Amino acid sequence: MIIMRKKIIIAAMLGNGLEWYDFAVYAYLTLTISKLFFPAGDANLHLLATLGIFAVGFVARPLGGVIFGWIGDRFGRRIALVLSIFMMAIPTGCIGLLPTYAAIGLWAPLLLVLLRVLQGLSLGGAFCGSMTFLIEHAPPRKRGLIGSFTLASLAIGFLMGALITMMIAGMLSAEQFSAWGWRVPFLLGIPIGFVGFYIREHCEESPAYETAKQDNSLSKSPVRDALAHEWHHMAQAIGIYLTVTMPFYLLSAYFITFTEHTLGRSKEEALMLNSINMLVLLAACIFSARMSDRVGRKKVMMTGAALFFCASVPLFALMLHADLISVALAQGAFAFMVGFYTGPVPALLVEIFPTCIRYTGMALSYNISAALFGGTAPMVCQWLLDVTGTSYAIPGYVMVCAVVSLITFMFYRDRHLEALR
Repeated sequence: MIIMRKKIIIAAMLGNGLEWYDFAVYAYLTLTISKLFFPAGDANLHLLATLGIFAVGFVARPLGGVIFGWIGDRFGRRIALVLSIFMMAIPTGCIGLLPTYAAIGLWAPLLLVLLRVLQGLSLGGAFCGSMTFLIEHAPPRKRGLIGSFTLASLAIGFLMGALITMMIAGMLSAEQFSAWGWRVPFLLGIPIGFVGFYIREHCEESPAYETAKQDNSLSKSPVRDALAHEWHHMAQAIGIYLTVTMPFYLLSAYFITFTEHTLGRSKEEALMLNSINMLVLLAACIFSARMSDRVGRKKVMMTGAALFFCASVPLFALMLHADLISVALAQGAFAFMVGFYTGPVPALLVEIFPTCIRYTGMALSYNISAALFGGTAPMVCQWLLDVTGTSYAIPGYVMVCAVVSLITFMFYRDRHLEALR
């Protein structure tokens, strides 16, 4: 049983990390893409448009959640996860083959939008599926810890994307990287996808799903049942996840652009800082998830939301000093807060919803929150910076999200803590 559980954990982490690698590469190459896929002109406007295309992938995620949630609740978690990894790997590879604006004009950004939509559909089902699949294999008293491995693999995927992009950029001149080197990280998504497919194809189905199937308690209409009977839990999940998704994409996607474009640091320094941030986030995730197994999800996450509210402005003030040490300390502390709040989330989301509609309920609530506040975070933060003229509008946005989540927790009942009693 222990050997099987380790195999499931490794398979889920590798598959999930490989998918997040595909999705992360776009974030790391935002400035490069903004120069290649739009005509010469207003650099800020093109950067905003490129961040808008990043957000488009998130708009498609609720639909992906519906599609893969339905597949996962009707036919099994494993089948949904196997299909999703192909839908991520192939569009990622195709981005690496796209002609630029200089070759085909406006068709270049339009085709990029289409491929981002396909990526969004895939990730809309994949991440919740991996959380569901992994935690349904976990013993009740270790759900927080084991669930945090999905977030750890997310950080590893982002880290792998940063390291590969940094390595390729370091091996080539700026002209070579702009001409063809930027394509390589995207093209690597294809073989990476096949590795993930092989891993997931050889996993066993979730025991909770198999039990529900044998008991004939699976929902025949999981989307309708989730909306009709679990809407209040979905609303809670959206409010709680808000302070995961907005700060996470601020950290993982926008901070790279902000460090390079606003603070004037080099691309190599921005990617190096991002790699350090992902390691800090990974450690904080596992720490807080393990703590939530002992004291409950609610206490840990409310503490994390309070930290966001109190510390965001001081950390941005430190970051705006622009010297590398100050930027590293500020971003590292922010990464710790993101990881600390996020660690218990997979277990919490699984515990909110019943098995029969769990995949669908999680996927809908998670992806609605991610589409509205996560994928738009880089674009909204850049817009706030341009409109207000002050970087302090960005931590103000973080604080608003933290307040919404704190209010939501007033209506949340900690099922794990009740079980411990």
